Amino acid sequence: MLTTPPNTQTNWSLIARQFEAIVGKNGVVRRKEELLVYECDGLTSYRQRPAIVVLPRTTEDVAAIVRVCAENQIPFIARGSGTGLSGGALPIENCVLIVTALMKQILDVDLDNQRIVVQPGVINSWVTQTVSGAGFFYAPDPSSQIICSIGGNVAENSGGVHCLKYGVTTNHVLGLKLVLPDGSIVDVGGSVPEMPGYDLTGVFVGSEGTLGIATEVTLRLVKVPESIRVLLADFTSVEAAGATVSDIISAGIIPGGMEMMDNMSINAVENVVATNCYPRDAAAILLVEVDGLEIEVETNTKRIEAICYQNGARHVRVATDPDERLTLWKGRKAAFAAMGKMAPDYYVQDGVIPRTRLEYVLQEIERLGQHYGYNVANVFHAGDGNLHPLILYDNSVPGALETVEELGGEILKLCVRVGGSISGEHGIGADKRCYMPEMFTPTDLETMQWVRQAFDPQNIANPTKIFPTPRTCGEAARAEAAQQFEGVERF
Repeated sequence: MLTTPPNTQTNWSLIARQFEAIVGKNGVVRRKEELLVYECDGLTSYRQRPAIVVLPRTTEDVAAIVRVCAENQIPFIARGSGTGLSGGALPIENCVLIVTALMKQILDVDLDNQRIVVQPGVINSWVTQTVSGAGFFYAPDPSSQIICSIGGNVAENSGGVHCLKYGVTTNHVLGLKLVLPDGSIVDVGGSVPEMPGYDLTGVFVGSEGTLGIATEVTLRLVKVPESIRVLLADFTSVEAAGATVSDIISAGIIPGGMEMMDNMSINAVENVVATNCYPRDAAAILLVEVDGLEIEVETNTKRIEAICYQNGARHVRVATDPDERLTLWKGRKAAFAAMGKMAPDYYVQDGVIPRTRLEYVLQEIERLGQHYGYNVANVFHAGDGNLHPLILYDNSVPGALETVEELGGEILKLCVRVGGSISGEHGIGADKRCYMPEMFTPTDLETMQWVRQAFDPQNIANPTKIFPTPRTCGEAARAEAAQQFEGVERF
């Protein structure tokens, strides 16, 4: 375990002047009220103000900033758009937060070779917008794709609706320009899919900022399919919808995407987005996108319709028009945000299970919710078994957060017990590090730390993330309880 302590005698005024010499005064944030913006990511139950925020624009800026941190043994954390849901960009005490939001240039577009080079601050959906006119798209599409950045996607190995057929971020990153924790600049991977030597690109993608900072990313582009159709099937039971998922895959059909939403999620979406497409009385709906050659899509659409009806679907709607397809997907993309109408707060988890255990796991999640006394809405990538249970609660109720964290932990343990994982695309961050021993032996975890130490012997790149420490589980709830007890304001 890396234990190198940060320098607690930092002269922050001197450090700030060094940063200002690199990025200018407008690129350094120090005022306490301005730092509030950066005290958490999408997991808002964890909060900590950084000591200072720096906003670079180039690789050289990032390298110079990191060198200052390395020379002074100051921990640094990279942050993109701050949409992460596992506390991966959560600051720690007396750290430098390196925000890549201004690094938003598209550096090169090579359609002949189906690749594009971008800075980490480029928003996910901008990539497809840039190349869609030429008939290409970028496949990984998290629900937050209109605001999340490519750098964050690389850090967390994000997925999205289309990950079933097209894969997650790591399947679409060809090469990276990296700033390592000592400030050196290296290139890994390249501009072609297969490179000799160690797969350092694969090691870096999903490392959550613990091995350095990506400052340029070479992405693979995909040709837009000849034909696309989206099917919406509604069921009177979640079990029937789950069986349909398994049957579609068993039939040898690999949809572009396959998503499921339960009744609570359906009504939350219709209350907010009002698609008028999702039947409010359905126990579950299944969204299935089929793409490819026209004849292939037509054939698979009929096969999927038949499978849905065999499993008790009440209706199957098929959308071919782009606007109609967009409407069907609109509700699913807005599902997390819609939960704000259902409860003052929600806590989302990100477990993965084998598709064949879907029915059992959903029953167990319902049982756990009843045991702990909380409603759990289920929205998930059904095709690859990536669950997103949303636990609805009220954070103003004393002890609620701690109980909800415990419930979320039990759901993750359940996923592991049935042969799954504690994360599919949200990462481990600060939220799930205490559950890593559920999946890995002490030797496994130590081996991972060796890799980390090879890149970052000082342990200054996003320290305390991913790997467990003695006090991690429930610490957000404990910290909040302590603040309330002491009468300390959170803001």
